[in-house]
Amino acid sequence: MEENKKVLSAVLGFFILIAIVIAVYYLFIREKGEEMPKGPEVVEEKVIPVESEEPEEDMIKSIEVLEVKLDESDKLMRKLAAELSTRPELAKWLLTKDIIRKFVAAVDNIANGHSPRKNIDFFNPEKFFPLKKEGICYLDPAGFIRYSPVANVFSSLDSKGCIRLYRQLKPAVQEAYQDLGYPDKDFNVTLFQAIDELMKVPVIEEDVALEEKLMSYVMVDPELEKLSEAQKHLFRMGPVNIRKIKAKLKELESVFKKGLG
Repeated sequence: MEENKKVLSAVLGFFILIAIVIAVYYLFIREKGEEMPKGPEVVEEKVIPVESEEPEEDMIKSIEVLEVKLDESDKLMRKLAAELSTRPELAKWLLTKDIIRKFVAAVDNIANGHSPRKNIDFFNPEKFFPLKKEGICYLDPAGFIRYSPVANVFSSLDSKGCIRLYRQLKPAVQEAYQDLGYPDKDFNVTLFQAIDELMKVPVIEEDVALEEKLMSYVMVDPELEKLSEAQKHLFRMGPVNIRKIKAKLKELESVFKKGLG
């Protein structure tokens, strides 16, 4: 049972890693001042789950760990991760250097409720556009559309492929975590903490009122404003995208607990 829990951690952990790769691109890399798409309509993309006839336990037992040096892992990471989805955005979003190191650090930040920005050295801050109605500022639903590729690619990832890739590269991931200053802690623990942090993000269908401060906007609802910085990043993706990401995480947990329990 303990081994099953470790496997489940690895599975969910890699999905979080990939989600952060994608989300960081949209949150931090897009050019400053880029215009956001207009129009409040958000079309939810239907995702067809990938079915497999191979038992999960047999597949997991057959996975061999790859001998790869952490500092030389980018090329292999890009090659294998690009096979996880047919959507072309994924390969483009994996062009950064030191993928495993940067996003292990980002996961650690998210697990502790912090923004991953300080561990990303190539981002440009997102330009924020509030929507004004009758003198009141709100989160603009049109802005949610820019994050739809994040949720769509995340939902399209091949579950079996993610298990295989994470298991193959887990030693490199653990090494990167140890280099952060955690010599005796399993990275899977931090991954579950990151998952729990994101799963607490609420889905709000109503308009979210904002209050303008000197240099920024804050949410009027004190409960929403109390969200951690990591949670606010996901919250700004909008209800449709939040539901997709959380549904995928719940699906993974259910499928693999059933298959490995």
